[in-house]
Amino acid sequence: MAAHNELGKWGEEQAATWLQQQGYAIIARNWRHRHHEIDIIAHDGKKLHFIEVKVRRSTSMGYPEESVTKRKFNHLKKAADEYLHLHPEHKWIQYDILSIVCPKGKAPSFFLLRDVYL
Repeated sequence: MAAHNELGKWGEEQAATWLQQQGYAIIARNWRHRHHEIDIIAHDGKKLHFIEVKVRRSTSMGYPEESVTKRKFNHLKKAADEYLHLHPEHKWIQYDILSIVCPKGKAPSFFLLRDVYL
């Protein structure tokens, strides 16, 4: 597995743990519909959250959340639409981006951008 794929997988593990510590219930991870994917689907008791996770080792090339393009966000929305079609009981939804920066040898830092829409 390529190093960036390993970092992404590690980041999603860290994200799920961090979100649970923040009071979210994880419903699904890496939920797929065709070629669209949602990294994490979680519930906070009020809303269903579709969460895109981005992780980087440093911010020298920008912050992780800056890599979420309009195209990537549209893929997230399409997958979310399909999820909601299959699970229509959810009335309130939100799109979030969880940005993780983890320099080698240091603890990761988390930044949750709530209610994002591009």
